[in-house]
Amino acid sequence: MPTTGNLFRRTGKLLQAPGLASVRGQFKDMLRYTRLQLAVKAALAVGIAWTLAPLVPGVAAQYPYYAPLGALISMYPTVSGSAKVGIQTLIGLVTGMALALLVLLFGGPSVWTIALVVGVGVLLAGISRLGAGREYLPMAALFVLVMGGDDPDGYSIGYAVQMLVGVGVGLGVNATIFPPLHLTGAVDGLASLRLSLARQLKEMGTAISETWPPEHEDWSKRRTELMAFSREVRESVQLADTSRRGNLRRHRHQRDLDADYRALRAMERVTLYVEDMTEVLATAIWTYPEDMPVPDEFTEQLSEAMTATGEAVEAWDADTEEYTQARDAVRRLQIDMNSSASPDSPVDVTASLAMSMRRILRTVRTEEDQP
Repeated sequence: MPTTGNLFRRTGKLLQAPGLASVRGQFKDMLRYTRLQLAVKAALAVGIAWTLAPLVPGVAAQYPYYAPLGALISMYPTVSGSAKVGIQTLIGLVTGMALALLVLLFGGPSVWTIALVVGVGVLLAGISRLGAGREYLPMAALFVLVMGGDDPDGYSIGYAVQMLVGVGVGLGVNATIFPPLHLTGAVDGLASLRLSLARQLKEMGTAISETWPPEHEDWSKRRTELMAFSREVRESVQLADTSRRGNLRRHRHQRDLDADYRALRAMERVTLYVEDMTEVLATAIWTYPEDMPVPDEFTEQLSEAMTATGEAVEAWDADTEEYTQARDAVRRLQIDMNSSASPDSPVDVTASLAMSMRRILRTVRTEEDQP
């Protein structure tokens, strides 16, 4: 099996690291395209459901407007999600209908029965296992009680049958017409996060080598952005995993998502380390430069080690020259720093940054060694 590092490569050449705003913009564009595709399929499903609704035999034909509603609520970004939401909604509806029919045994619609059915319905909607059905339970109970008229049983049957028709149509459309398989989002998201982390490290390395305070400070403002982006990437990997379930295309588009999850967890750790390094370095430069100095004799070494670590993260392969150079640079920095440390020459900031870089490289090595 190829290593995760190799999975990140494109035609044997490493991607160039774009800016964080750029990669996040591309990522969101992909999500917008997914939403557009879902909207088209939802419109198609609703149209089919409305066409089929009058053809349903029995009393259900009197309530055709519930079929498009069923198709609409069953449209979800994944096939398994559509099935889950559809089933949960039907269970919630049937539960609400049963509640309304039970209340009707004690009298017709009135202020008291309506208040009772809604109150109990909202209480039952608190059952977390009902999932999406929780939202429709009190609504179904209210509709049966208020709109059922002289035939609440017939209304309930028609309501449930047409919703079932709509859910079936929605699931069928979602499963057969370009069933969503969100693997590209996971691949691009992981690659973009990796490149963003590498860019952040290299820009901090450049800042250290500049005259302090550095002219370039964009990197110091990305702490929260990197964490937010890592959360978005986690969502994309989870969506890719969910989208495979029940998807007819999964056999033609194989991907080792276990490796993606391992890479994601590793990058999340690296994100935490980079966030801490950004905080430490920004504080040392602009907030407490006198209390948190970086000795001049280590400036060049620190800059070199941080830039090399960025190159190693970009390669994300412990068997590359970039990784070896980064490891050696960090090792030299720590040796020289430990041999010259003294109360008169504090190295707290340098030591903190060096330890974070060592942890980053260890994370890359550990993740690469996974089967």
